[in-house]
Parts: sequence; structure tokens; C-alpha cells
Amino acid sequence: MKKYFFLMRLDRPVGFMLLFWPCAWGFAIVLGQGPMDNNWLAYLILFFVGSILMRSAGCVYNDIIDKKIDQNVRRTKFRQIASGKVSIRKAWALSIFLSLLSLLILFQFNLKAIIFGLSSGILIGLYPFMKRITYWPQLFLGIVFNWGVILSYLVFNDEINLEIILIYISAILWTLGYDTIYGLQDIYDDIRIGVKSTSIKFKKNIKQFLTIVYMLSFSLIFIVSVLIAKEIGIFFLFYLLPFFLLVYQIQSVEISKNKKNLSLFKLNNYYGLSIFLIQIFIFKYA
Repeated sequence: MKKYFFLMRLDRPVGFMLLFWPCAWGFAIVLGQGPMDNNWLAYLILFFVGSILMRSAGCVYNDIIDKKIDQNVRRTKFRQIASGKVSIRKAWALSIFLSLLSLLILFQFNLKAIIFGLSSGILIGLYPFMKRITYWPQLFLGIVFNWGVILSYLVFNDEINLEIILIYISAILWTLGYDTIYGLQDIYDDIRIGVKSTSIKFKKNIKQFLTIVYMLSFSLIFIVSVLIAKEIGIFFLFYLLPFFLLVYQIQSVEISKNKKNLSLFKLNNYYGLSIFLIQIFIFKYA
């Protein structure tokens, strides 16, 4: 069972947390419209469990598609499928099983949310192939990975609004930034085998690129808070923590420092958490 645990990356919870936090941001916006009741908490828990399942299923699926690539990258050549510890057949069975469990959770919501959730299936299926055809797979990941922002809002509402669209765009840009940092770990192997990424495209201007995408992302988050709360006053100071988490990443990133870049990537878990807590306070209590 241990090999399946590693195959699903359950030893690296930051991955499913980064999938969950944007969903939680959608839940925070809902608090501006209604109470934090048992229904809200139950749905939040379902999204948390769903994030674990979907991220696990996605990791297994990606490893199936990327088997040959993983075998030629130093960091990934010992993964369960690439190293032959788990067969392709068993990996497919696991990925399908996890996806079915995710569907059971999705079917607990209203029809619009179900349809919207199902619509992400094609994008999820296409994602592993993006690194073969474009230097922007991280942007595609952002579009797919943050689908839950809108989905979480549709669970409580019949239609989306400007604020949730801005949050979605912010989350896409955030993912574009942190996954570019993550991709720096494999930049030289990726160049050698012909895999594309924003890490490679902007390797000579990585700090400038991160400054643009992170500051745009943060600005949109802040604008949404102003639009919803109308007047946040001194509470804007709370946003200094997530702001400095982004600035620290920009200042500290170095192409050749793999361990450092991985630690910078992991900081985004705290960024997502801090934004969620700040939004809850401002939208509900400020």
C-alpha cells in the first residue's frame, strides 16, 4: 500500500492544499451573502475531501502519461510508475477509482455545480500534454487547477458574478507564479529532453515575470475585498502578510537552487491559508 500512497503524493499534502485554498476563497465570498452555518461547513469539508481525491487522481493520471518523461528526469525517475513499482494497468484502475469517488462528492451539489464540475474533465485530460506543445503549461494548469473557485460559488448561487471571476483570474495568476518556481527544479533536464515550461521561457527574467504575475494576482484579491466589503479601512493591514510572502518568493528565487525553490513553492500553502482567513474576517466581521 505504501507505493500507492506515494503514487497519490499523499506524502506531499501541499499539493492538495493548493487545490483546496482557491475553493475556500469562494466559500469566503459566500459568507458575505449568508451565515457560516452547518450547510456551509459541510460543503467546505466535502470540497476538502474532493481536493485530496482529485489531486491524487490527477497525480496518478499525469504519471501514467509522463512515464517516459519522468524516466529521463533526475527528480522524477524514481516515481512509482517511472521506476516500474506500479504497473500502468493498476495505475489506471486507481485513477479511475479516485475519480469515481470525486464524482460521488460532486453529485452532492446542485445541478449547475455538477454540470460545471463535469465540464473540467476535458481540460484535466489535456493538461499533461501541454508541456509537449507550449511554453505555457503552468497557465493551463492554473485554468484547470482553480476550477473549484467558481464551482464552490455555484454550490450556493445560481450564477457567477464579477467578484468570483476576479478571484478565479487571481488564482490562475497565482498558480502560474508558484508552478513556475516549482518547475525550476527540472529546468535543465526539461531543456535536454525538449519539455516546455514558463520556467524555461522566462529563465533569464524569472524575478520580473514573478513580479508581474504575483502582483497582478494579489491586486485582484485586494480589489475583490474592497468591492465586497465596500470599506475595509485599517483591515487592509492584514493583507501585508500574504503580500510579503509573495515578495519574499520573488526576492529569493534562484534558478540553480532546487531545495530553496521547493521551499519557496511550499510557502504558497500559507499564502492560500492567510487569504482565506483574512477574507472570512473582512467579509463576515469587519
